[in-house]
Amino acid sequence: MAQIFIDEEKFTVEDGASFNAQAESAGIPFGCTEGICGSCRVEVKEGEDNLNDLTQEEIDMGMSKTERLACQCKIKSGIVKFTYW
Repeated sequence: MAQIFIDEEKFTVEDGASFNAQAESAGIPFGCTEGICGSCRVEVKEGEDNLNDLTQEEIDMGMSKTERLACQCKIKSGIVKFTYW
């Protein structure tokens, strides 16, 4: 099981899972969940290598491994810490 920290809130999810529901309950807004609007932009503080590769939508927005769209992230395993912009 993977662990996600959004600010100080901790969530446990299955390895390989997206975590949109957890992120939304932590206060991250989702306008589209398709990687188009950018409303769910987060900063990865720790564990960026535990996430999936950048999606084409994130690349098109100029994101990096430490600046992601929560709706496009899937955690491979381990621990990832985020903060909401």
